[in-house]
Amino acid sequence: MLEVLLATDADAVYEEVDAALSDAETTVTLVRAGADVLAAVADTGPDLVVLDLQIGNMGGMATCMNLRLEEGAGRVAAVTVLMLLDRPADVFLAKRSDADGWLVKPLDAFRLRRAANALLEGGTYTEGTEAGVAVGRRAPLGT
Repeated sequence: MLEVLLATDADAVYEEVDAALSDAETTVTLVRAGADVLAAVADTGPDLVVLDLQIGNMGGMATCMNLRLEEGAGRVAAVTVLMLLDRPADVFLAKRSDADGWLVKPLDAFRLRRAANALLEGGTYTEGTEAGVAVGRRAPLGT
């Protein structure tokens, strides 16, 4: 069973992600505050964390950076992060926060599933760059 942790305070985003990714083999768990993501990751060990860029008191960028810092300190297991961006100019924020992949809103089920599948297979999925959509393999650590 695959576990997806979604952090958003927008019901419409939750409904889109849940409809696109939930099935007999995948569950989507919702947290409504970025500050709750770290504890949820420690408790559930999700296969994929999806972060909305705008989440109440602690946005997606700060949440992703917090996860990466905690991973680096060995206090939480490494997780794969897909960030949901508001506009192409936000790609800088996704790169800066070390997200594994990102989508630019508006969302649709096809792109959400394609991005999730690419990341869960160990690859990358990015949008909003000069090259358009990029799907590929992540470079091994240390290269």
